Amino acid sequence: MKALRVLVMEDDPLIGMLLAELLEEAGYDVCAIVATEAGAVAAALRCKPDLMIVDVGLGDGSGVSAVEEISRTLSIPHVFMSGERVQTPRPDAVFLQKPFSEPDLVRAIQRVLGPAATS
Repeated sequence: MKALRVLVMEDDPLIGMLLAELLEEAGYDVCAIVATEAGAVAAALRCKPDLMIVDVGLGDGSGVSAVEEISRTLSIPHVFMSGERVQTPRPDAVFLQKPFSEPDLVRAIQRVLGPAATS
């Protein structure tokens, strides 16, 4: 079975790399790590990921706004995350509070992807 492609939106380079490494070890294909809203929109349109892991607050722009923009063209499941207490962008949104553990991430991915979560 082909590995699911994941787009990581994270403005902290170290966290982005660690998250990508964790996802790759779990069998996912990280198609891009982006730090800005504009970069996220461009990367999503370019690589058409199966899943997005989205930091709510990006250094330049918002992960929530990026998802809204991407959703106008593509329907991509996503998990929001933040290091700060925030109101979830939507009532049905899957949200992880940083720091989170690998099992927390796996559970969140399973919630948004269902049976497709196993790559």
